[in-house]
Amino acid sequence: MTPPSKPPAPRSTYRHGDLRRALLEAGIELARDGGPDAVVLREATRRAGVAPNAAYRHFDSRQALLRAVRSAALAAVARAMEAELAALPQDLPPAEFARANVRAVGTGYLRFAQAETGLFRTAFAASDDMKERAQGRPADPERSGQSGLDPFELLGAALDKLVDAGVLPPERRPGAEFLAWSAVHGLAMLVIDGPLGPVIGPQMQQIGQRLLDMVEKGL
Repeated sequence: MTPPSKPPAPRSTYRHGDLRRALLEAGIELARDGGPDAVVLREATRRAGVAPNAAYRHFDSRQALLRAVRSAALAAVARAMEAELAALPQDLPPAEFARANVRAVGTGYLRFAQAETGLFRTAFAASDDMKERAQGRPADPERSGQSGLDPFELLGAALDKLVDAGVLPPERRPGAEFLAWSAVHGLAMLVIDGPLGPVIGPQMQQIGQRLLDMVEKGL
C-alpha cells in the first residue's frame, strides 16, 4: 500500500519578490478553478509551500491577495482583446476598420469568458473601479495588457475610433461604453452562470457576433 503523500515542506528561503509572485500565481490558479470565492490566503500559502505567516509580508489579508489576483485576471482579459485586435487586417477602410475594432474587443471578451470562466468571474467581481475612475485615480497598470490599456480602456478606444471614422455621432459617444459593456457582459454571464448555458453555450460565439452587430447599430 502506497503511503499518503506528505504536504510540501515550507520553503525556508526566497529571493526578494519571489514569494509574492509564488503567492500570486497560486491565487490565480485558485481563481481559475473556482472564481473569486476560491482565492483564500491560507490555501495560497499551502500551494506556495510556505507557512501562513510568511504571506503577511506581501499580502496582509485575503482581500489584498484577491485584489492582486483580480488585477492579473483583468490583464489577461485585456490581452485576449488585444489578440483579436492584432488579427485585424490593417488595410480596411476607416469606417470598416473602426467597426472591426469594436467587434474584436467584444469577441475577445466573450472568448475569454467561455475559456477562462473562473478568471472571468474574478476579473469582474464587485469592486470600486468605476468609483475610483470618477475620482480621477489613474488605472492600475497591473490590470493592463501589452498596450498599457485595461479592458474598459480598450473598449473606450474602439468606440473613439467609431467617432473618428464618422460612424458614431460625437454627441452619442458619452456613456456608450457602459451600454456596450452591459450588453456583452450580460450575455457572458447568462451563458456561464445563468440559464442560457445549456441553450446557447455551444453557439455563444455566433450569438455573440449577432449581439455585437446589434450593439454597434444601437449606439
